[in-house]
Amino acid sequence: MSENSKKSILVVGATGFLGTEICRQLISTGKTVIALVRNSSDPAKLSFLQQLGVETREGDLKDTASIRKAIEGVQTIISTASSTLSRQEGDSIDSVDYNGQVNLIRTAKGSGVNQFIFISFCPMSQQFPLQTAKRKVESELKESKMNYTILQAGFFMEVWLSPAVGFDFPNSKATIYGEGNNKINWISLQDVAAIAVASVDNDAFRNSIFQLGGPEALSPLEAVGIFEKYSGNLFELQHVPVAALLDQKISATDSLSESFAALMLIYAAGDDIDMSETRKVYPFRLTSVTDYVQRVVIKHEV
Repeated sequence: MSENSKKSILVVGATGFLGTEICRQLISTGKTVIALVRNSSDPAKLSFLQQLGVETREGDLKDTASIRKAIEGVQTIISTASSTLSRQEGDSIDSVDYNGQVNLIRTAKGSGVNQFIFISFCPMSQQFPLQTAKRKVESELKESKMNYTILQAGFFMEVWLSPAVGFDFPNSKATIYGEGNNKINWISLQDVAAIAVASVDNDAFRNSIFQLGGPEALSPLEAVGIFEKYSGNLFELQHVPVAALLDQKISATDSLSESFAALMLIYAAGDDIDMSETRKVYPFRLTSVTDYVQRVVIKHEV
C-alpha cells in the first residue's frame, strides 16, 4: 500500500452541498481525496468531483460490505451524510442518519481508520428524530476509541436563507417562521467545510466537540433587511405562526416531517451559538450574512 493511500481522506456525503465543498477545499490543500458515492448518484455531480481530482468509490451506508471495501487504505473519514435533503429509495433518518452512520463508524474502527470527523448540529431545545439520531451517533463515535472531531453546526445560510426553504430572494419573497425577531447565528457551509478541513491531523481538534455559528447573530428580519439593501427591492413576507408549526410537528406522519417542523420552531425561537471555544482554535475570518448576500445577489443579477 502506498504512502498516499495510507493518507487518503474519505468524504461521505460528497455529492451534497457541504460534502462537495469539503472535497474542493481538501483538494486545494493537496490532500488525496476519495468520495463515497452511490450507483444512483447524479452523473453531473460525479463528473464535477472527478474533474476536481477526487477519486470516487461506490458504496452505501446501509451495506457494510461496500463500506468496508470503500474505506480500504483510508486514514481519515469526514462524514456529512444525511437523508434530509437528497433522499433516495430506502433512505430515512433511521436508515441513514442513525444506523448508516453507526455502521460507518463501526466498520471504520474495525478497518483501522485513524480519525473520524462527523458533521452534526448543535444541541437544540426541541426533541425530534433527527436530533435523537445525531446525539446517538455522537455517543457511538466517542465510545469508538478512534480519534474524533464532532462539528455541531447551526443554521446554514445557504439553506435557510435560500429558496429551498421558502426564502425566495430572487423574487424578493420570504417565508418567515414565527415573528422573525429572534436572532440566529447563521453559518456558511464554506466555513463549516474549512473547519472540517482544518481538523484533519490537527491535535487541537482531536477528541473534541465544537459548536459552529457565524460571526454575528441576526434575526430573520434583519437578514431580510440586508437582502433589501443590496438588491434594492422590498421583500414580500409571509409569516408562519408558531402555533401552526407546533401543529405541523404534532401531526407529522414521518420522522423527516417532524424533524423539519422542529427545526422551524427552533428557527422561530432563535439559536444564538457561543463560538468562544471554537474561535480559540479557528481564529480566521468567518463569512457574514452580508458577505453571503453580496455573493448571491450579484450572482443572481449577472
